[in-house]
Amino acid sequence: MEDLGIFHVMGQPNLNIKVDRAKAARYGLNSGDVTTVIQAAMGGAVATTVLEGDRQFGLQVRLLPEFRSSIDAVRNVKVGYTTSSGVNAYIPLSELATISLDTGASFIYRDRSQRYVPIKFSIRGRDLGSTVAEAQERVAKKIKLPTGYQILWAGEFENLQEAKKRLLIVVPVTFLLILLLLYGLFNSLRDSLVSVAGIPFAIGGGIVALYLAGLDFSVSAAIGFISLFGVAVMDGILNITYFRQLMAQGMGFKEAIFHGSEQRMRPMLMTALSAGVGLFPAAISHGIGSQVQRPLATVVVGGMLIGPVMLLIVAPALRSVFLTAVLDVATTAPTRIWKTRTNTAGIDARLVWTS
Repeated sequence: MEDLGIFHVMGQPNLNIKVDRAKAARYGLNSGDVTTVIQAAMGGAVATTVLEGDRQFGLQVRLLPEFRSSIDAVRNVKVGYTTSSGVNAYIPLSELATISLDTGASFIYRDRSQRYVPIKFSIRGRDLGSTVAEAQERVAKKIKLPTGYQILWAGEFENLQEAKKRLLIVVPVTFLLILLLLYGLFNSLRDSLVSVAGIPFAIGGGIVALYLAGLDFSVSAAIGFISLFGVAVMDGILNITYFRQLMAQGMGFKEAIFHGSEQRMRPMLMTALSAGVGLFPAAISHGIGSQVQRPLATVVVGGMLIGPVMLLIVAPALRSVFLTAVLDVATTAPTRIWKTRTNTAGIDARLVWTS
């Protein structure tokens, strides 16, 4: 942490006048009477109204500056009261109140109707999340706050925590929507799951890119991973769709798998390279604003360069394993002869039922 500082909230000179109720009562006064005199002497009070045509103006009066310019002058401000004989008399303000010149708040910060003291700091050479987590741990051990006080870690860290909470909802919902769309396309849960098999490889490519670039996981990087979901699924759709077309044309199972991967290699790699090359300048930028765009671009570039290559290598093997297993189950089902009958030509005709 660097640039640590506290916003100045003290330093404003305050004239504090505390009325002694017991002393004021001896002269037949209450705190309101004394406060009214102080307000009129220091801040002014409306004595009458001045008329000018159809307009009215309040005429405000107060003591001359020499009678209120110093604390000694304020102590000598005369407060009027009525004696027991009905005669008006005056007594110095110092006899009725305690007057002091103290240092008070120069600015009061409020948030959600609560006062707070802001403390600022900057983080360099380390990610925000782990730094604040360590700071929270140290503060909790060494600082015991009095009753009614609390420490709130706001600013960018608060925004980061709120963004993480939203991502915990957005990422699962995005994945479920992708599965629903794939199921609507293929009408098969097996093919849908095989189509999303490229997502782990794309995520792995993004993680490797972040590690090589020396970047930490952030909200911007998380958005980049969500973008990779769609690209990885798009590649899976291309492969599965073309594989189904080859199977419908009568091509063998394994031949269709590897022939489809070979034919779809060029569009997949060109898509990945075009996206990677387009975002590569943002991934290596160090200018103003790069802290936001660089993690996202790095994740996308790494996922685009590594994910499709791994998908071309591993996805055919996955399809060979899962789809072959399904075909084996279908072909090895028990066959029962339901009925045998000899026709007039002497040839046995069997009606076969497969369970």
